[in-house]
Amino acid sequence: MRKLKIFFLSDNFYPERNAAATRVFERGVYWVEAGNKLTVLTSAPNFPEGKVYPGYKNSWYQKEMIQGIDVRRVKTFVAPNRGFAIRILDFLSYMISSFFSGLILIKDHDVIVATSPQFFTVVSAWGLSKIKQKPFIFELSDLWPESIRAVGVMKSSWLLDQVEKIELFLYRQSAAVIALTDEFKMNLVSRGIDSKKIFVIKNGVDLRRHRPAPKDSQLEIQLNLPGKFVISYIGTMGSAHDLSRVVRAAKELKRRGNFEIVFLFVGTGVELPLLKDEARGLDNVIFVEPQPKERIGLYWNVSDVSLVHLKESDTFKSVIPSKMFEAMGYGKPILMVSPDGEASSILLAAKAGWHSSNYRLDEFVDLVEKIQKNSIELKQFSENSLRASKGFTRLKQADDFSAVISAVIESSKKAD
Repeated sequence: MRKLKIFFLSDNFYPERNAAATRVFERGVYWVEAGNKLTVLTSAPNFPEGKVYPGYKNSWYQKEMIQGIDVRRVKTFVAPNRGFAIRILDFLSYMISSFFSGLILIKDHDVIVATSPQFFTVVSAWGLSKIKQKPFIFELSDLWPESIRAVGVMKSSWLLDQVEKIELFLYRQSAAVIALTDEFKMNLVSRGIDSKKIFVIKNGVDLRRHRPAPKDSQLEIQLNLPGKFVISYIGTMGSAHDLSRVVRAAKELKRRGNFEIVFLFVGTGVELPLLKDEARGLDNVIFVEPQPKERIGLYWNVSDVSLVHLKESDTFKSVIPSKMFEAMGYGKPILMVSPDGEASSILLAAKAGWHSSNYRLDEFVDLVEKIQKNSIELKQFSENSLRASKGFTRLKQADDFSAVISAVIESSKKAD
């Protein structure tokens, strides 16, 4: 396969810890190791708190090399990840900055790739592709703006209808769409997008970075976990996750006299202040601030079960949370609460955990207590989870994506 020169637009990137930043970074490392050239145009790391990380500035231009990836950062409107209007300002500012910077930075690159969830990044890629006469690829990680309606951030309106028209325009203009789920592809096809240009490349886990290890006894003591059954939620705590329900479950466990089960939340997000307020006085709910990639494995490995929790909405039938693949990498059995959909199908096919689409609180608490007592099932699901991770790796994702890029480049050359 020929060596590729890829120009990649992503609003978020390492050292940020959200799904998009992690996916683009970990996959990019494999591209560079394979001899490809990768330039990532991003912003100063600030997600989700809206505070620029130490060592960085929100300046008009910064350059650094990260594990062989040529990273360029541009100035954007920096704000916490909350509030629809403020987030739109953030998205628009990156769109504008990345477009004008791309005009200068794109030189001998073969292709332009842009990743969602917010598609204003893709608007920039489309404009650059027209001016630079290079094909662009749309990586679809979320059906935006449909997900906005689902979490209740904004109700259906004329404005969202116009945004959806732009969304469909970008799909049609792209040389290819990389969808992270089969459901995303079916959604696009049902709305008139040519199925031949849509390629499904599911998310994955970097098994070099995420793997099982013995529990860290010092961390257990620090978090007061010895003798506890730990159910962890590691990741962004946003409106889509409905984690208040988990705090209510913790209260019910205390009422039942079960003091052994602990919910461990690691990360941050727009819902974190509310969760902390609701959990005040509960010693079976523990919050830990976001951890660097070098330490996150310690928290996975002190966990007995990984929790994947999505809001009760049909929109989330098409979502596959990336944290489920990380859980598999650590060999953790998964407790998934979500609408029946693609994620639950993967989980149940792998026999890697439990799924519930029943959102009754008492049923959830009953299931948690059942899991705690079933050591045989826990062990079997743990082994199955680790085995399943081999089918969802960043290396496979990188290779499959490279194949699509190569095909797009060849097709573009023939068209010329």
